[in-house]
Amino acid sequence: MSMKVLVTGGSGFIGSHFVRTYLKDHPTHEVVNVDLLTYAGRKENLLDVEKNPRYSFVHADICDTKKMDEVMKDCDAVVHFAAESHVDRAIQDAAIFLRTNVLGTHSLLEAARKNNIQKFLCISTDEVYGHILDGSFVESDTLNPRNPYAASKVGSERLAYSYSQTYGMHVVITRSSNNFGPYQFPEKMLPLFATNLIRGKKVPVYGDGMNIRDWLYVEDNCRGVDLVLQKGTSGEVYNIAGENEMPNLKIIKMILHEMGKGEDMIQYVEDRKGHDKRYSVNAQKIKALGFTHTKPFDERLRETLTWYRQNEWWWKPLVKQ
Repeated sequence: MSMKVLVTGGSGFIGSHFVRTYLKDHPTHEVVNVDLLTYAGRKENLLDVEKNPRYSFVHADICDTKKMDEVMKDCDAVVHFAAESHVDRAIQDAAIFLRTNVLGTHSLLEAARKNNIQKFLCISTDEVYGHILDGSFVESDTLNPRNPYAASKVGSERLAYSYSQTYGMHVVITRSSNNFGPYQFPEKMLPLFATNLIRGKKVPVYGDGMNIRDWLYVEDNCRGVDLVLQKGTSGEVYNIAGENEMPNLKIIKMILHEMGKGEDMIQYVEDRKGHDKRYSVNAQKIKALGFTHTKPFDERLRETLTWYRQNEWWWKPLVKQ
């Protein structure tokens, strides 16, 4: 049976990968991409699918409930990626994060409710749990966000959950660890470092570089999201882990090695306010649905760095010279 899926934020980093992989994996399904095209959402991210007859684009703000109601009229499902997502920006000004991530989600849920959308998938993050020094968070653990971005994502996903309980909507939630891959806006760590090193610039490292993150290849995440869309139980949350935990300094040294640079290119800077020490989520629940990783981390990192080397046309307009 064919489906028509509305993807919010489909021109962003993860959203564009989802659109691409979904169209490839479901040859009879249609995708409608709704994106406001703010700084991190770019039409260039989907040049390869824009002429696909099963793909359409709508330039709109998810906070515009009337417009969301209109674009959902003949859709079967919503996959909600659209969000402000950069922690540093949230620390500087949290207001836009609350507007997009909370009010925008509310706007979509209302439109979905009116249109009897079959499935609503809300994309969240491992940051909603806060940090953990030992062990890994499971989906039922207490949420303890420690920065405004993470707090806004708690608001987004819990609002979505409430619609499953109050209105009986089919709502599922995914919480993924740090994504990496091609088309990632160069304010994020890995593309920032890659593009800096290509231009002969040093890479900034917060504090002592020992904060631990779990790295998940973006296409693996997208296939995990699709799996939850197809098989997830309404009202449930599914962690999607990369299972590649390492201190920031370790991945930085791996990047330097791959780029043929020495450790003299590291520039230590003042630590981020409220910098979470370690993120770690348990992914057994989604593995029970059949989730697997496609390639080892080292290979994916190498592929990603190669992409940034070969696609300066994409990122050069986005960086300060």
